[in-house]
Amino acid sequence: MAKLYFNYSTMNAGKSTILLQAAHNYKERGMDTYMLTAQLDNRAGDGRIGSRIGIGADADTFTAGDDLFEKIKTRLESGSCACVFVDEAQFLERQQVWQLAQAVDDLEVPVMTYGLRVDFLGKLFPGSAALLALADEMREVRTICHCGSKATMVVRKDEYGQVLTSGDQVVVGGNDRYVSLCRQHWREEMGEKVSS
Repeated sequence: MAKLYFNYSTMNAGKSTILLQAAHNYKERGMDTYMLTAQLDNRAGDGRIGSRIGIGADADTFTAGDDLFEKIKTRLESGSCACVFVDEAQFLERQQVWQLAQAVDDLEVPVMTYGLRVDFLGKLFPGSAALLALADEMREVRTICHCGSKATMVVRKDEYGQVLTSGDQVVVGGNDRYVSLCRQHWREEMGEKVSS
């Protein structure tokens, strides 16, 4: 039975690397896949999923308002597809997550999504909130804070390295803008006093 998966973490945890490895495993066994990524994140190039360790693959893109059920249905009509992979899943709209769930249920194709859980202010992204509600299985991709504890939060820095405590939820960037931290160090960086 096909399932909707949500693989989540903070920035720079290796989510795209894991996605690319999983897609490679399918292809190595002669099974085709369909990869999607957010059009607004083109750090690896337009229509490309890239990893910080240098691997990448071409992908179709999605934007706000796209019907992902129809995209997946059209892809399946053109040939076999063993699995759908979605990178940058935090940028999905709630309705698009429902469309992915419909593809799992009605088209019987597994969908594996990868994305951030929370933004730099500790708030859920709309796509992530919907995936937390609808996914059949969730897997945390772990990464660590500079102190060695599990990182669950992220701070955004400006061009001078100063931590930002306000701003738009979506600003695309990588290691130059974001740092993954444990909750305690996130609170300290955001200016909150941590009680002992």
